[in-house]
Amino acid sequence: MARVVAHLGRPETPQETADRKAESSRRYRSSKTFRNLIAALLVIIAVVVVVVAAVPRGEPAPRPAPDVPALAADLEAERGRPVLSPSLGEGWRVNQATVEGVGGTEAWTMVYVRSGESGFLRVAQGFDADEAWVGQVLDGTRSTETTEIDGITWNVYRPANPSGTGNIDYALAAPAGPDYVLVYGDAAPETAALAAASVTDQVEQLREVP
Repeated sequence: MARVVAHLGRPETPQETADRKAESSRRYRSSKTFRNLIAALLVIIAVVVVVVAAVPRGEPAPRPAPDVPALAADLEAERGRPVLSPSLGEGWRVNQATVEGVGGTEAWTMVYVRSGESGFLRVAQGFDADEAWVGQVLDGTRSTETTEIDGITWNVYRPANPSGTGNIDYALAAPAGPDYVLVYGDAAPETAALAAASVTDQVEQLREVP
């Protein structure tokens, strides 16, 4: 016996029964698809959380500082002359040491920074260089005075426009046999003098190179 439908007040026709069942099946499939989608999203989120949690945190390990004495020894053997190996003392570390070219002149250049602070100091040995090389590095700045450090007379440079010289506001330069030595950066003059003093022996040895 066909059931009576309340809102119709009569039994369903076969077509109405078929339509009702079809609609019920459609809603069921739609509901199931939505639940499956939610479940899949939850699984994806869980996987992402696990991956993120597994990734190591913190700062990347600092790269080892260049071994200046070892690199200088290799350059000495290659160049056949003394090569600078300065020492700035506690609190300073070297983060770059390489031979680079400025204005056609090759220079053994070391870049020192103070741990945990801003500021830098470069020590460079221009191979077969003269004072013109210093002018190229310091954007044409001329020496205004001299200072004596451990018996070596150094020309003093004070760039008037540090922004035009890569933030260099103080420099010391001295001839060293066939080469020229330049100490420059934005560190205090006292620090530059300390770096210059640390290469006194090498400057004197260079001055003996024929």
